[in-house]
Amino acid sequence: MSDQTLHFPENFTWGAATSAYQIEGSVNEDGRGPSIWDTFCRQPGKVWQGQHGDIAADHYHRWQEDVELMAKMGLQAYRFSISWPRILPEGTGQVNQAGLDFYDRLVDTLLEKGIEPFVTLYHWDLPQALQDKRGWTRRETAEAFAEYARVVAARLGDRVTYWVTHNEPATAILEGHFTGEHAPGKKNPMDAAWAYRYLMASHGLAVPALREAAGRPIQVGIVLDLRPTHPASASQADQEAARRYDGLLNRMFLDPVLRGSVPADIKKMFGLLFRIKDEDLRTIAAPIDFLGINYYTRDVVRHDKSVPFVQASTIRPEGSAYSQMWEIYPEGIYEMLTRVWNEYQPAQIYITENGIPVPDVLEADGSVHDTRRVAYLRDHLAQVHRAIADGVPVRGYFAWSLLDNFEWAHGYQMRFGLVHVDYETQQRTVKDSGQWYAGVVAKNAVEM
Repeated sequence: MSDQTLHFPENFTWGAATSAYQIEGSVNEDGRGPSIWDTFCRQPGKVWQGQHGDIAADHYHRWQEDVELMAKMGLQAYRFSISWPRILPEGTGQVNQAGLDFYDRLVDTLLEKGIEPFVTLYHWDLPQALQDKRGWTRRETAEAFAEYARVVAARLGDRVTYWVTHNEPATAILEGHFTGEHAPGKKNPMDAAWAYRYLMASHGLAVPALREAAGRPIQVGIVLDLRPTHPASASQADQEAARRYDGLLNRMFLDPVLRGSVPADIKKMFGLLFRIKDEDLRTIAAPIDFLGINYYTRDVVRHDKSVPFVQASTIRPEGSAYSQMWEIYPEGIYEMLTRVWNEYQPAQIYITENGIPVPDVLEADGSVHDTRRVAYLRDHLAQVHRAIADGVPVRGYFAWSLLDNFEWAHGYQMRFGLVHVDYETQQRTVKDSGQWYAGVVAKNAVEM
């Protein structure tokens, strides 16, 4: 610690983020249809202790309390996702007005409190009805996504200015269709290849659909999870492996969105499996107003010929600090921000997620002393500040997450929230990190 104060630009936006399936609960309420995560959670061995999002943080009933918490913390923006099956239970066709009404009330209340809504259309909860028709492996799902975008923007676009099409397409495609760790739990390289083509195309189709349906100038972007990839050694094999891994996780998504192309080494890596066409790339490259970056850690990569296609795997570097899930590597957010700006020059960048799972304990006096989370956020914000000082147009920062929530295949064992949730009582308690972050927002500065 030092006595240095890092001041952020005057118009910098401070927020927190969540996603629908992770916090809402009420999966069978008010006409919501099932999602692939409802189905996935019921498959034995897929989620820690067989847990699920049926109740989660009960945000569907407690949203007013949660907005009040945001207002007390002084948050200027709230990034949340809309549940596609809550709006279109069959994925397409009949609109569930009760679902739209919920988000309509949420948006109005946020705006009344001076909190800017940042709406994400897809945070991995595909309607099960579409998955039953092969989901993201078919073009009709991309077209259904554009229809869904139009429905939501027609209702909320008069008030919501900031829109995200997809959250972390790499995770939805690779973990959902290749490794099987996420819903829909497929382990098929061909499924992953088709899902890459059509999920990415759905982004490009949704961008003009949102603008048209909103009927006024809006800001549209996409959120990518980006990680620096570093070779495990100086050997040529490890360096080449790191390059391939970077292509798989970073360039395979940055290049189509921001350049309208796919890296040549990616095409070579996948060979005949690669399915994307020039007309898809033209669609995917629809002009966007901002790029959202989710950053948590880096990858240290070694050559591993046992891994199909990429022939690379990650290692845990010795001597590093770790969260419950990943290496803590604050310098990586600076590295990624400067790289994206230098190589792609998006008009604006937002850090749309950044946070750490910590095994928090609610003390007898009702406090949660999550000093590691405070340190993680402080150190990463220092690197964001450094990137801004070097000319990177970072416009805002969203901590992940506002609330403790359902952490996908990890269930409820991972707590990311600025606010502690007692899952038995649903009582909310602002952690030390939430109070610290409120101070950052109030001062528009980080004390180092």
